Amino acid sequence: MDFTTILANSGVDFSLAGMWEQMGVIAKVVMILLGIMFLIMLAVTIERARVFARARGQSIRYIMMLRNFLQERKLQDAVTAVGTHSDSPIAKVVGAGLSEYIKGMDALHEEGPDDVGDFDLVDAVNRQLERAKERETANLKRGLTVLATIGSTAVFVGLFGTVTGIINSFQGLSSDGGGGLSSVAGGISEALVATAVGLMVAIPAVVFFNYFNARIELFQIDMNDVASELVDFVLKEGRY
Repeated sequence: MDFTTILANSGVDFSLAGMWEQMGVIAKVVMILLGIMFLIMLAVTIERARVFARARGQSIRYIMMLRNFLQERKLQDAVTAVGTHSDSPIAKVVGAGLSEYIKGMDALHEEGPDDVGDFDLVDAVNRQLERAKERETANLKRGLTVLATIGSTAVFVGLFGTVTGIINSFQGLSSDGGGGLSSVAGGISEALVATAVGLMVAIPAVVFFNYFNARIELFQIDMNDVASELVDFVLKEGRY
């Protein structure tokens, strides 16, 4: 008699509702926990996808505007435009650097180079750009630790449910006086569902975690490129 025939003769309802009714307390707790993890993973993925989509669109628009602003020396307009591109990490980095440059230039013009001492405007802009890049990178990574945690633990949570289910099945087998494989087939099948659900939660979490990390690396490259261009602009304007 093959395993399929055993399952058919075991009298176990293998529908989702039937297996839920036959699960033990621990198995139900595991399935509920996996369901919560799935919902959290889904919420974080949707939220990050929307953030990244807005960031990309607004960054492209701001970079196109920035070229004209720099060519026409409309630095304050470039800073003001950051307010309408608040979802763009590149805009925020550029805005931070330009704000520092404008404040430094105002200080040099109002007080004079001799009054500000060893103040180096280019270094000040560079430091501000680095702080802004770190801050925006951290904002882009928000929520990714949740995906990483779910991706690395969901399988083990499901495996825990499977192991406890199999233990309960064999305990039932020993108490029944050795009823054969048919007496535990249903319990084992239900227990294995926990591992399957764990994999269904973990695999998308890992995939989206890697995808978002790759997107962040692209944003970092863009932020570095734009920051370098801004430093070049400051150098061309003159070091005071």
